[in-house]
Amino acid sequence: MVSNDTTEADSENRIGSIPATRRGWLQATTAGVFGVLFGLSGQGTVAASGGEREGPPDRATPSTRLGVETLLEEQADLLEGERLGLITNPSGTDSSLRSTIDLLYEREAFDLRTLFSPEHGIRGNAEAGEGVGDTVDEKTGLPVLSLYGDTRQLQPEMIEDLDAVLFDVQDVGVRFYTYIYDIARSLETIGQTDKRFVVLDRPNPIAPLSVTGSRIDDENASGIGDYRLPIIHRMTVGELARYFNSEFEMGAALDVVPMQGWHREMWYDETGLPFVPPSPNMPTTETATIYPGMVYFEATTLSEGRGSTKPFEYVGAPWIDSQAWAASLNALDLPGVRFRPVWFEPTFDDHAGENVGSVQTHVIDRSRLQPVRVGLTMLISAFLTYPETEWISWGDTYAIDSRANGSELRETIDAADSDTDPVALADRIRSDWEADTDEFQAATEPYLLYNDRWRGRRKDI
Repeated sequence: MVSNDTTEADSENRIGSIPATRRGWLQATTAGVFGVLFGLSGQGTVAASGGEREGPPDRATPSTRLGVETLLEEQADLLEGERLGLITNPSGTDSSLRSTIDLLYEREAFDLRTLFSPEHGIRGNAEAGEGVGDTVDEKTGLPVLSLYGDTRQLQPEMIEDLDAVLFDVQDVGVRFYTYIYDIARSLETIGQTDKRFVVLDRPNPIAPLSVTGSRIDDENASGIGDYRLPIIHRMTVGELARYFNSEFEMGAALDVVPMQGWHREMWYDETGLPFVPPSPNMPTTETATIYPGMVYFEATTLSEGRGSTKPFEYVGAPWIDSQAWAASLNALDLPGVRFRPVWFEPTFDDHAGENVGSVQTHVIDRSRLQPVRVGLTMLISAFLTYPETEWISWGDTYAIDSRANGSELRETIDAADSDTDPVALADRIRSDWEADTDEFQAATEPYLLYNDRWRGRRKDI
């Protein structure tokens, strides 16, 4: 074990005592290992002679320019001299990881006055569902007003002294993710005023996945599903703002500052942009890719991996036989994924402190992945195989119904017998979704900003 108190000089002295030939190998190997671990491959070099490290070269220019960068570099006059508010969190950065808060605050042309905090807080340190209070930003001294505390919506009195409110938060492309509803509710408020709403656009990290799922009905709408969205929508936050504002007649003065060099067939890791986790349980793009199907498990007595290092990739419970469940799921031969038996002990949330038998879902071919089909199949399998598994409910209210657009999914699974084929049942449930996905794509076509539109996509209902 190496003490945390080990100094840089101590490390240099230890390396210096190693023969030169091995020292160069050690430095090169160390750089390579850390590059693999932290995604820094290709960003630092070791000289061929003498074993001396060179400083890391500049990051390669990303192929995608973010909306905040378009604003600063090309459209600053859009907001020059205006009194501004900003809805953001740690994911609001430019391609060099500079905070949008700091970029706007330090720019003389802008008058940033107020920050607004969505779920998880302005600095991203609050867990899912945890209330967020008003505070003051330590770095800028600006007031931070909560949109996830006593009120869940921008209020007219919050913006009396502002001319425009900006939005810069990374979404993950799924209707369950709450930040997009901050956009919709803000548009509702601003539509009643003479203010403007400005969205700084960002990539949808799972945009190559097909539009999937039934459109949420008004009677099943909630804070994790509303505005007639399917499960996977493929739209950016800017496009969603245009859809909300027009289709639901919010009447807000809306500007979207677009990205450049992005199209809907790009996975996030193809943009060249660093990924900043937009919430505590969305640490990687791999998490975002599998998330649309794993969110069902939030509504059951199984753990969806919160409190572990792999939220939404791990799913299990103390009564699950990891080896047997992984083997049975792999035998179903679902395209694009494989399952590995794992055990973990959640540090919080469901089954905290218990030894949880589970499987990890590994995406091995994302071009063939259908995450909602995978999640549905796993859900059905868990209920059929392990009778201890239950739905979370409060009286007659079931958590799954708000995620599944009604009670049909729950009732269908409850009526299945142990001989049911989980894949066949999942496909039967999905068979009613095609009309909704076609309807959604037709309804949203006018609001798309990028040049690929919907045409040419494979069906994945």
